[in-house]
Amino acid sequence: MTERTRVAIVGAGEWGLQHARVFAARSDVEICAIAGRTPARAEARASQFGTSAYTDLRRMLEEQRPDLVAVCLPNADSLLEEAARRRLFFAINFNHRYARPVQLAAEAIRSGELGALVFATWRFGGEAGTSAHPHANLIETQCHGFDMLEHLCGPIDAVSAEMTGLTGRGWSTVAAALHFASGAVGTLLGTYDSSYAYPGTHLLEVNGTAGRVLVEDTVRRFTFSRAGDETSQVWQAGYFNDLDREFHRTFDRHVDALLPALREGRDPPVPASAGRRALAVAQAAIRSFESGMRVAVPA
Repeated sequence: MTERTRVAIVGAGEWGLQHARVFAARSDVEICAIAGRTPARAEARASQFGTSAYTDLRRMLEEQRPDLVAVCLPNADSLLEEAARRRLFFAINFNHRYARPVQLAAEAIRSGELGALVFATWRFGGEAGTSAHPHANLIETQCHGFDMLEHLCGPIDAVSAEMTGLTGRGWSTVAAALHFASGAVGTLLGTYDSSYAYPGTHLLEVNGTAGRVLVEDTVRRFTFSRAGDETSQVWQAGYFNDLDREFHRTFDRHVDALLPALREGRDPPVPASAGRRALAVAQAAIRSFESGMRVAVPA
């Protein structure tokens, strides 16, 4: 494809801004439109990126005919159903997968260096976002954790969860015990009652019979240790390697994989169904907390 890919962005909030930033920086992309819920926000964002503003999606699609639409809005099953019916390219930006330490962890696990996986831990949290939903932390942020744990360790088949609303911002901290279909177990601790300014905001650990991997702060450090060996292998970004050091550049790396897949007619690197799957695990956690019981997660 020699022509630039025409991309429309639906959503003028913070994540719409990140998507616009990534696409605007690419010479092979033209941002043809930005749509928002209100004229003022849509026009402000469109002016920022030198494109057209819309509040009417149908009109935007008819007038601009984009090749790709980035939907930066709340989740909807109807989008998945319609995309499947029409066999449309439909991806989701689970950008944590594109951090260099996470990719190294995935390589170590898939090469068998960890042996049989026994347990995994995800801990992540900081300040609350803008959503007033009582389960915003679980649905908007910790879905990245559920996706990452399944990405590395296979499907989760049962959840037991506890939550607290101590700070009055909904169920803003959650602790979940997880069981994987493989027989491994795991934990997830997610919170909006902490601070992203704290060191060690994020920790991912996967432990197997032959070794262990650690990912610290998503992009900061990867460590691989073999069982019984007191010497570890460590990766962290070098002095000039700002690309791998910056969290938001994981968006750029995802787009590097996404656009070729779109142009070549392949499946998206991270299908939108992965987002729905993470929500299914989150909903199981909510049912577990509300019922006080262990809840199975459908395959």
